[in-house]
Amino acid sequence: MKRKIAAIFAADIAGYSRLVAEDEEETLRRLEAYREVVDDFIARAGGRIFNTAGDAVMAEFPSAVEAVRCAIDIQESLRTRNMAYPPSRQMSYRIGITIGDVVERDGDLLGDGVNIAARLEGLADVGGICISRAVHEQVANKLSVQFADMGPREVKNIPTPVHAYRVAMRREDGTYATEKAAPSGATRARIWRQTAAVVVFALIGGAVALSLNLSGAGSQRHDADAAKAASEALARLSAAPASPTPTTSPPAGPTAAQPGTPQQLAQPTPAPSSSSIAVEKFAPEAVPFVSERTRIALARDYVPAQAHKAFATTINGVSAYVTGQPTEEAAKSAALEQCQQRAETSNGPRKCELYAIDDSVVYPHSKPPLPPLPWVRHDPATERAFSAAEMPLVHDAGRAKLEANYGSGRRSKAVALGPGGQFFFSSGGDLVDDVVRRNLEACGAQAGTACMIVALDDAFVVPVPTVMKATGFFHAASHPAIAAEARDEVVRRLAASPSGWNAVAVGTAGHPGFGLNGDREETAIGGALADCSTQDTDCRVIAIGPFTVEPN
Repeated sequence: MKRKIAAIFAADIAGYSRLVAEDEEETLRRLEAYREVVDDFIARAGGRIFNTAGDAVMAEFPSAVEAVRCAIDIQESLRTRNMAYPPSRQMSYRIGITIGDVVERDGDLLGDGVNIAARLEGLADVGGICISRAVHEQVANKLSVQFADMGPREVKNIPTPVHAYRVAMRREDGTYATEKAAPSGATRARIWRQTAAVVVFALIGGAVALSLNLSGAGSQRHDADAAKAASEALARLSAAPASPTPTTSPPAGPTAAQPGTPQQLAQPTPAPSSSSIAVEKFAPEAVPFVSERTRIALARDYVPAQAHKAFATTINGVSAYVTGQPTEEAAKSAALEQCQQRAETSNGPRKCELYAIDDSVVYPHSKPPLPPLPWVRHDPATERAFSAAEMPLVHDAGRAKLEANYGSGRRSKAVALGPGGQFFFSSGGDLVDDVVRRNLEACGAQAGTACMIVALDDAFVVPVPTVMKATGFFHAASHPAIAAEARDEVVRRLAASPSGWNAVAVGTAGHPGFGLNGDREETAIGGALADCSTQDTDCRVIAIGPFTVEPN
């Protein structure tokens, strides 16, 4: 391991899950194009990408100035590209940048610097940039842009507040957006009184709610006393002077201009934000990637153990946990080290990440996307022996890997496939359902979208076309070749035909034709073309089973 100081850049697409849900294929195509822009700007600025997951990008720069300049270039370039799309379909990054002490391990970076950059990214506006105070000090006099002081912010899993600044991005007319001015003294006083009144009314409501859950004279007296005290506090508040003198000044920028934020209560220490309070509690049954056996061990050994403890894992389920450590830092280091040692001997991804510290989930990524149940449908009409050479969407190198490792693998085993040709497989599992879940989770984490199980043990469990070439996943509700008014019918007809070979064809006007419940791929293709030709011209097959297709 090697320690160093670096400028850390974290970027993530705002609303990515919604964009994928609305039109998966178009979103993935645009993501690939936008990533080429991002990667090119990072390389030209002397940066190095050290981690990607789905739509996220993490990079390091030797200079904070180059990191911020690169971020501005990326946002302005993508803003221009987004002008070609309606607001609901625009794809915009949030970017966070900090300077921190990080640990380099096998090309990856770990440490608080990485975590803080990810949290700053979450504070950024859509299409915006958020930087730490350390970065601001480095770049304030070197770049011709404006900055808005957001003040200290409580962020998840970072023990001390992070002082953040927002970079003012350029408007369409070439000017730069400026932040709202801090409220005047009279306005702050009114905000303070209104916010405190809300707090008092919440106390009154809390006393009333508490009485619903407690019984006996003692609790009733407690409720009456609480309500009385709250009423007296409200009366004192109403009589308070119009301009209370704050013990600390609220920070400049939009935070101070928005009523009800903790800074406007003029407290010496800001109250925790909702993001710092809503910490996910560790639950073994919800841990992704790992086997059911590991979940049982976590419930038996990890959950009841006292602090300090930590649990780390890779997306292919290599994991380690430690308990009874002298400090939290010792627990984190030991869990990562043990996990990394095990990962080095595995065939899958070797990047270990902390999933939990003590009883709190600290995993920096969202849960991997999963398809709707059931995850596997057995249909004798379409199932056939697995062949790596016939694996859809996958490149030749991937097929060679499957040929060398999957075919000879021990049951239970499965292959999960993503719409862009990403795939993940494992063998030697104890439970079929467990193997299916873990492969879908690992594939989903890599692809950034839901994958499907295409092979289970030694058989394809979905219709895999061979007469035509699979090019992606078929989503009838959003496919552009189908007339908009006909998409619901396509969805309904396919849902009513869950077995056999199904094919969909369209003509120049987008009218669909169906070949459903066929006993062979050729039968479904012929039926779809014949049905389409009765209502449209120049018909072509666009889908077979779960795949979009084109001629071989």
